[in-house]
Amino acid sequence: MAEGKARILIVGGTGYIGRRFVRASLALAHSTYVLSRPEAIGLDIEKLQMLLSFKNAGAHLLQGSFDNHESLVAALKKVDVVICAMAGNHIRSHAILQQLKLVEAIKEAPNIKRFLPSEFGIDPDRMEDAMEPGNVTFIDKREVRRAIEAAGIPYTYISANCFAGYFAGGLAQLGRVTPPADRVCIYGDGNTKAIWVDEDDVATYTIRTVDDPRTLNKTLYIRPAANVLSQKEVVQIWEKHTGKALEKTYLSSDDFFKLMKGRSLAEQIGMTHFYHIFYEGCLCNFEIGDYGREATELYRDVQYTTVETYLKRFL
Repeated sequence: MAEGKARILIVGGTGYIGRRFVRASLALAHSTYVLSRPEAIGLDIEKLQMLLSFKNAGAHLLQGSFDNHESLVAALKKVDVVICAMAGNHIRSHAILQQLKLVEAIKEAPNIKRFLPSEFGIDPDRMEDAMEPGNVTFIDKREVRRAIEAAGIPYTYISANCFAGYFAGGLAQLGRVTPPADRVCIYGDGNTKAIWVDEDDVATYTIRTVDDPRTLNKTLYIRPAANVLSQKEVVQIWEKHTGKALEKTYLSSDDFFKLMKGRSLAEQIGMTHFYHIFYEGCLCNFEIGDYGREATELYRDVQYTTVETYLKRFL
């Protein structure tokens, strides 16, 4: 591993985005550590095998548990940077407030130079007026942020907008992660801009921040210019790839709210986030101020995946 580079501990390294952080950290020559939590593994052989594959790739496995404060402190004292990737979407699980235990442990590990909490979506500080029940995600993330700041822990927050795997692949269709064959539902008039980011790019930009003083105590927004697209533009890219026009149904905001009735809590939370993104344009309706930086401007050498390229994998 390269001298002078931060030693990175990834919490939640076997998860959907966490495994990408592990790979990116190794690829960028960081000494990479993954927290192995017995309560998270249990009898999940696939998680165990993934951890062992990380070890074979050069990562170090550190034992620690959120039920054992001393074990967390001991793990933290071996690294410089902590990246938490615990799930916070209510679909897989919602463990955002578990990070408060990490905050308490970091207080006893003054060697920690930076903490990147589990966020990687919409900036929670811009969502104070979010609708119920989806607002719980942002409330919890803000609580973690305020605890980090109150403790004086150096941080970087990552706002990665829409994961391409969940949004672009299915053309933003609820309940789909692959493109529809014949028809597509368009939210509103379909012209509201969103930001679609490949998860591997999220990982690369995240790892690039850890030693960068320009992102210390700031929010890093990932806004690839070619991927600032409306839903209708994404659909048009897919139609261009396939040479086939999809039948389009336009869904008003009132009809969208009607669809939410009777859904599970997890579904309603996800749908309110869809509403804020595709009807209100919450990802693009503000300028990045002095409190933030934009990833593609800082790291121009990173060749990010465009939506056009991303969708080709489904042909």
